Amino acid sequence: MQRAFSCSEGEFLDMRSQECQKCSGGTYSLGTGVAFDEWDSMPAGFISHGMNMNIADIYTNCSNSTWIPKGDYIASNIDECTSTLSYAVSLKKAGTVSFEYFYPDNTIFFEFYVQNDQCESTDSEGRWMRTSEKDWTPHNLKLNRGNNVLYWRTTSFALVGSAVKPVLLRNIAISGVAYTSECFHCKPGTYSAKPGSAHCTPCPADSYSNKGATVCQQCEVDKYAEAGSGSCKRRPACTTSDYFYTHTPCDSKGQTQLMYKWIEPKICSEIVEGTVDNSTGGSVKLPASGQMETCPPCNPGFSVTNTSGCEPCPHGSYSNGTACAECPVGTEPVVGFEYKWWNKMPDNMRSSVYSREYSDSARSTGWEVAGEYIYTTQGDLDSDYMMLSLTVPGYRLPHSVAKDDERSELSRISFVFETQCTADCTLYFMAGYSERTNDLVEHWSGTTRKQSYSYLVKSNSTVSFTWGFQRTQAYSEVRQYSSDFAKMYTVQITNVVGGVASQCRHCALGSGSASECVPCPPAHYMVNGTGVCKSCPPNTFIRADQTVGEAACIHCGPNTHSNKAHSACVSDCRLDLQSTGGGEVLQYDFTPLANITSFQSSPRFTSKGLRYFHQFRVGLCGEEGREVAVCVDNVTESRKEVRGYACQSTVVPSEVRGQSVVSSQPFTIGDTLIGVTSDTSLDSIASFESAFITKSNLPDVIFYYRSSETTQACKKGRTTTIRLRCDPTVARKDQITLPSKCSEGTCDGCSFHFLWRSLYACPLCTESHYREIVSACIQGIQRTTYVWQQPLQCTGGVSLPAQTVSACVTLDFWLKVGVSTGTVAAILLISISCYFWKRTRKLEYKYSKLMMTAGDKECELPAADSCAIMEGEDAEDDLIYLTKKSFFTKIKSFSRERSSDGFDSVPLKSSSGLEMEMS
Repeated sequence: MQRAFSCSEGEFLDMRSQECQKCSGGTYSLGTGVAFDEWDSMPAGFISHGMNMNIADIYTNCSNSTWIPKGDYIASNIDECTSTLSYAVSLKKAGTVSFEYFYPDNTIFFEFYVQNDQCESTDSEGRWMRTSEKDWTPHNLKLNRGNNVLYWRTTSFALVGSAVKPVLLRNIAISGVAYTSECFHCKPGTYSAKPGSAHCTPCPADSYSNKGATVCQQCEVDKYAEAGSGSCKRRPACTTSDYFYTHTPCDSKGQTQLMYKWIEPKICSEIVEGTVDNSTGGSVKLPASGQMETCPPCNPGFSVTNTSGCEPCPHGSYSNGTACAECPVGTEPVVGFEYKWWNKMPDNMRSSVYSREYSDSARSTGWEVAGEYIYTTQGDLDSDYMMLSLTVPGYRLPHSVAKDDERSELSRISFVFETQCTADCTLYFMAGYSERTNDLVEHWSGTTRKQSYSYLVKSNSTVSFTWGFQRTQAYSEVRQYSSDFAKMYTVQITNVVGGVASQCRHCALGSGSASECVPCPPAHYMVNGTGVCKSCPPNTFIRADQTVGEAACIHCGPNTHSNKAHSACVSDCRLDLQSTGGGEVLQYDFTPLANITSFQSSPRFTSKGLRYFHQFRVGLCGEEGREVAVCVDNVTESRKEVRGYACQSTVVPSEVRGQSVVSSQPFTIGDTLIGVTSDTSLDSIASFESAFITKSNLPDVIFYYRSSETTQACKKGRTTTIRLRCDPTVARKDQITLPSKCSEGTCDGCSFHFLWRSLYACPLCTESHYREIVSACIQGIQRTTYVWQQPLQCTGGVSLPAQTVSACVTLDFWLKVGVSTGTVAAILLISISCYFWKRTRKLEYKYSKLMMTAGDKECELPAADSCAIMEGEDAEDDLIYLTKKSFFTKIKSFSRERSSDGFDSVPLKSSSGLEMEMS
């Protein structure tokens, strides 16, 4: 039967005596554990390999993306591949694993987990490491008896040009193994003086030790060593880069002095010869201190004390840096912090040095005060980050400012700075909730002239601000760019809880006896220099950064209206526009498109082949209380969110952390609605019309947005235009395309343009969009059908009328009516003809009778009683013809011309047959 041994810390199992013995001096033991604190090479049992977690990118080469030993620690990869460090151990009893890690960069996922015999991993929540608040963070985890495989895994998602800081590991210790058969020698730079040590102690500064040392050796006078060093280095000659200047705090007489100090810890020598920039060719000496000078005033909001110090003014008062004064009645203090005199580092600011290559630097001062400005000191290495941080407790809006969901500005931080560089220096500005986890906001590369920058604070969780200056990204132990510097002249932040005031401003007073400041009513501005509130013109909103004067009232853009609080302009997604050519008025209802819509750019690839996208989220329109577009950062612990009408983030399809995508670097591209119109420009914002050519006779409806966030590249903020185009063939609500020439939605990074094609972008249907079709009359029934005009370019609105049915008369009926009418007309015509024919015959009879009478008396015409048929005469009397004439002769006789006296000429014949003419 095999016997299990267990020795205590500082002991080992003597195989001969089968008893535990104490380790000798210069060695150590964990008893039932193993430790790894030397990383000159990869220790036995450790395996590191790189892999691609993005399955779609099959061509990504990650074979060289592994953990790299760096002597005292091991560093992770910094590219977008996934790098895994693993170690397998078999425990005879339950034990623990402990290690120290340095995890400063939240653009890297860092996880640690353990798998047992059944390949079961530790819980999914506890496996994700928190970013380091200090240089090194300890971590412990219990291990079960049996086989355990330890995994440290990192994945970077930094897709921009900024340098990624690797994860560092050191001092890995595992307990629970059966026994330790030997003790481990202390590594160089450490020692153990007593037998039975469980660990080795690092040597102090200016001392060193070899492997297995029991005591540290002191360096010679002309040499130095950092803490934990295995050897001493020769001290270099002191140069002007080894000291800095500062101003002493004001003394009791109100005076200060320019003073020079060596950079601590001092490693240079003032007596050794060297090549320096002075005329003597030797080491430089520390310059003498300057003359005593009168101290500048305190910073605004502070007052001078009896000891020439500065103390904050009490609440409700203000100062210009000399004495505090109460704010007059009807005014309120403008609370915040304004630093423009730098004789002392403010209490809520601190400086530090971060070394990318080695984080245990003894340097603690990265920025130093210098009266009118604060500047960066020289670092141990040119690649060091000189850090300056500002922390505030939170923010509170003034009493005179009304709270409103549309008002995004909670505070504003502004600073004036300049940089001067001979290499690739960079000044970074970061913001967040802690110094170690702040997100990058902006950066400036190379020499920059004196300028100002402002950043809007929109959340009470943004309470930490950090400036970092790096002279060069290239690592070198030789300092070449120590003269490069960054200077900060002023730093100002508003609405800070517990802040001080440099001035007071007028405010509206409440109706109570206390007469406290209150906001002006909605849609009112304050008259400059008074506490009187006056009403703004209709359909205007109040500027967030200016509520005084009539200029505070800003008119809403076309087809928008002010919200209830008159703090912003909104759209209800409905509008009327004049059609092209000044025709009818088109009515639109974009409500179906008002929900949050997401879409992506075309895929892009990193140098390693990692595929990523730019994802956009849009909330087109809506009244107060509408759902807004939100873009998140799910890489960092803070889970930064940005909100607005439109926003962008960078997403990487991945299975890391159990997420389908990794989203990072969110920012708004539109948080204010400027207007809605068919015009191609509005308020200095131009729509990218040439990229979205159309042949339709319907105008495109364009939504214009602007973002209040400014950057170095976008000094006026970002703008977005969303062009809505009627397309009845697209029933989807997310058919949004980007300009073909600008696949990321923007060509300059500041102006974004999108085309949204949809059926729901068409105008509402009206009576002019359909026509009627009338059918033939069939069996006394006629149908009227209504159909849409083609091509149909409308949606919603009026509905197509239903088919109507009406009674009608057929063609056979009208044919019969026509025949009957014709027959009656013919009969009537014949009857009339017969009537006049008979009358003509009677006239002929009378004429004949007259002629016969005229024959009895020649040359004498009897007076005719009447030419008409007398009453009682028989219409059927026989006719007597004197002579027979043809029908045409009779017609001819009737057609003779009248005589000059107006009577017709009637030819008469006498009885003798001579023709006579009677006039």
